[in-house]
Amino acid sequence: MSKKIFLVDDSATMLSTLKTSLMMNGFEVDTACDGVDALSKLKAGAFKPDLIITDVNMPNMDGLELIKNLRSLPAFRFMPILIFTTESQSAKREEGKKLGATGWLVKPTSAPTLVGIIKEVLPGA
Repeated sequence: MSKKIFLVDDSATMLSTLKTSLMMNGFEVDTACDGVDALSKLKAGAFKPDLIITDVNMPNMDGLELIKNLRSLPAFRFMPILIFTTESQSAKREEGKKLGATGWLVKPTSAPTLVGIIKEVLPGA
């Protein structure tokens, strides 16, 4: 059974590129364009991901606020959440860690590197 990944990014190009790369590697993928969209879709429960990958800088609700909201919900308390962003400041990383991010990846990252990290976070992927 393939692992399910939920991608959150306000860049349609980034979402499309990541989705295609992950699907080519056997993952099921759903997407959201910002934190508000993601929270709405995830709460609806139609797609139950094994992993969430989110950008930080997005309109309406950023990735850090999304993580804060998700960690308050029982279904997402322990789900792996990776931050995939251009942000590299240690203060932002620390904030992400405190809010419950599983890991922090700085864009750009190659598809093979991303898949390798996903396989580390999701045993059996």
